[in-house]
Amino acid sequence: MPETSDRKDDHIRIIEEEDVETSGAGFADVDLVHEALPELHRDEIDTTTTLFGHELAVPIVIESMTGGHPNTTKINRALAEAAQETNVAMGVGSQRAGLELDDEELLESYTVVREVAPDACLYGNVGAAQLLEYDLEAVETAVEMIDADAMAIHLNFLQEAVQPEGDVDARGCLAEIERVAEGLSVPVVVKETGNGISRETASRLADVGVDAIDVAGQGGTTWSGIESHRAAAVGADRQEAIGNLFRAWGVPTAISTLEAASVHDQVVASGGVRSGLDVAKAIALGARAGGLAKPFLGPAGRGTDAVVDLIEQLSLELRTAMFVTGSATLSELRSTEYVVLGRTKEYLEQRR
Repeated sequence: MPETSDRKDDHIRIIEEEDVETSGAGFADVDLVHEALPELHRDEIDTTTTLFGHELAVPIVIESMTGGHPNTTKINRALAEAAQETNVAMGVGSQRAGLELDDEELLESYTVVREVAPDACLYGNVGAAQLLEYDLEAVETAVEMIDADAMAIHLNFLQEAVQPEGDVDARGCLAEIERVAEGLSVPVVVKETGNGISRETASRLADVGVDAIDVAGQGGTTWSGIESHRAAAVGADRQEAIGNLFRAWGVPTAISTLEAASVHDQVVASGGVRSGLDVAKAIALGARAGGLAKPFLGPAGRGTDAVVDLIEQLSLELRTAMFVTGSATLSELRSTEYVVLGRTKEYLEQRR
């Protein structure tokens, strides 16, 4: 099995078997102000939102996780079937393997999502570093592979720096992102992979015309930590040490959400989002939706019903938060009162 495909299988195994979770997303420092007289019926609260031009029943994104190895087809099938059933958005993992390898079984790990989710909001995924190699036609091929409604361009340069075989040439990526944003047939979302996006970077991305920003901040799954485990397995001691040193590096998700939302109106908050209450807090901070990855992985292994159960639980938690803040709509939740405490408050004060 080629290197790129094997790496995808390694990632899933490490996430399932090792401690690759970090704290510090910042949501614990955000308190929504309670409304004792909400004057609402909880079950009539409107949780719909628009993302990438699609109306979603609830502002939840099943974040890009996997694809590119036959072992991942079952996972993506369950996730996509659940996205179809509950009308939430879903992304696939990097499509590099699907673009570069001629393997029908491998390709199915991506194409299965549209086959089982004909109406769901699905987005594709390519790396910013790979844009230096791909022309626009290649990115369109990735769109066509899953009949994508949007295309994510992921920023993962810390992860690449830890990988023994990583691509560490980040020169010219912003210009390439602008080229794709201008010419691609579907909206473009730029997403980090666990280290967050600062206000300054979000502003640069807004200036080149990206349609959405997924902050994927520090505080959830650490890809630096994942690659540290991979480096250890092949005896790359220096890379293993680098991965551990930078395990908790980045802009915390709550802060990244606030900063990105100050310069762009379509922000997805991900990175350490672990509940519907976290989604509510993210929306209060300015996000359009909240994204989760690792929490869906275990349920996906058990099947579609388990994924649907988790989405329904998250939805009820979000609806409850809206109820007790007196928010009849997500627009009202976005303007609800909140208080920021602790390290997050200190961080924001220093940034200001």
